[in-house]
Amino acid sequence: MSAETNQSAPPAAAPDDMSFSPALKRVMVVTTLGTFMAFLDTTIVNLALHPLSVSMHASLDTIQWLVTAYLLALAAFLPATSWLAGRFGAKNLYVLSIGLFTLASFACGLADSAGQLIAFRVVQGATAGIAVPVAQMLLVRTSGPKLMARAMSVTGVPTILAPVIGPTIGGLLLEHAGWEWIFYLNVPIGVLTVVLSLRLLPRDTREDTGRLDITGLLLIIAGGVALTYGLAEIGRQGRVSSSAPLLWSVAGLVLVAAFVVYALRARKPLVDLRLFKLPVYAAGALTSFCLGAAVFGASILLPLYFQIVRHEGAVVTGLLLIAQGIGVAIAIWRSARLIDKLGSGLTALIGGTVSIVATIPFAFIGAHTPYWYLCLLMFIRGLGVGGTTVPATTAIYRAIPPAKIGDATVQLNVLQRFGGSLATAVFIVVLQSQLAGAADPVAQAAGFGTAFWWVVAIAVGCTLPTFLLVSAERKAARAPAAAAAA
Repeated sequence: MSAETNQSAPPAAAPDDMSFSPALKRVMVVTTLGTFMAFLDTTIVNLALHPLSVSMHASLDTIQWLVTAYLLALAAFLPATSWLAGRFGAKNLYVLSIGLFTLASFACGLADSAGQLIAFRVVQGATAGIAVPVAQMLLVRTSGPKLMARAMSVTGVPTILAPVIGPTIGGLLLEHAGWEWIFYLNVPIGVLTVVLSLRLLPRDTREDTGRLDITGLLLIIAGGVALTYGLAEIGRQGRVSSSAPLLWSVAGLVLVAAFVVYALRARKPLVDLRLFKLPVYAAGALTSFCLGAAVFGASILLPLYFQIVRHEGAVVTGLLLIAQGIGVAIAIWRSARLIDKLGSGLTALIGGTVSIVATIPFAFIGAHTPYWYLCLLMFIRGLGVGGTTVPATTAIYRAIPPAKIGDATVQLNVLQRFGGSLATAVFIVVLQSQLAGAADPVAQAAGFGTAFWWVVAIAVGCTLPTFLLVSAERKAARAPAAAAAA
């Protein structure tokens, strides 16, 4: 089902000099603030789990639900975003989700028990799962096909840096202010985003979206939550042999498969999976899935290496990881120019190749590998990952009708989240098996090297669909000429 929101202000037209219109600039500012806050919150809490367990007098298993509950809520509410944006308006939905996220953040800081904190984290996850794709819808619709790559390259820099600097900011706040300020930090950003959204975003109108596809919604929510929980538990326990997480994962896969079958047969499904019949869209979506695995999954190994093998603290670990974020940001910032010159497919292929080349040396990581060398590799790897992200996304949105932007946005976000959850679980299981019995730093580093070979495999998997993207783009470009000749 399409959930396009009709706006009273038309999409910003691309002028001859390809400069951003005032309307597009306003949308870019507002959506970047909201997504920055949401992405920052995905990693800033990770370092606070142990201090929170002490402060709340709760076990680590209980406090771990701060992360799990956030992911489950995000998985549950994300699929309905397209329908909600069409029914209530993208602007209204964005303002509401950011406002509730801000209130939930304030409530998290005031919580005095683990149960209260987990409940408020559920609200955070649910509203973040709505706000991020709606922000993407607003940006894509306002920028139009010609300015899309440039707009994404500008707004993508702060949103990519947010989860990278999250651990560093979290560590500094823990040392100098207290765990409450990890959540209070969102309050001024959220209030500013709501005020600017009300003033700057174009007014939109509601449309008749029809009845909500309850059957499809229940199937995808149940499947997404079960799969996310199962993978999260497998990653937390570090093994697949535990029957309960495995059963949850299998049940989730079955329910997701049932949703796919149902959506392809339904007359007005929750999201239009028929978009995958478009070769460019299918190739770009597969690249996005693998990118989710490469970015979210691989980000778990390096922090653990610095903390387990090199015995670094949270702040130092966070500072070391910034090198990769800088590489990603620079590549995203410059990718629009390459897309205009080479096309989305070839640009993504180059980025994927750079990512593979820069990831292979991590498989030979040692207990005393110089930090400058690791930071250089992370920077180059960031260039590769960032050089793949914007081209793949741009190709997807250029390949679909404007009426399908809502469906495509939801599908891409779901694929990236599932890719990240799956890769995280796999990497942790492999790492735990390698570290078992490894007492000295040399043996531990060798275990990380083995785990990084899996990251190399993911990087290869991320690059292979770009060949399909190149081929599909060339066929699409030849089609109008062939039709004109005929």
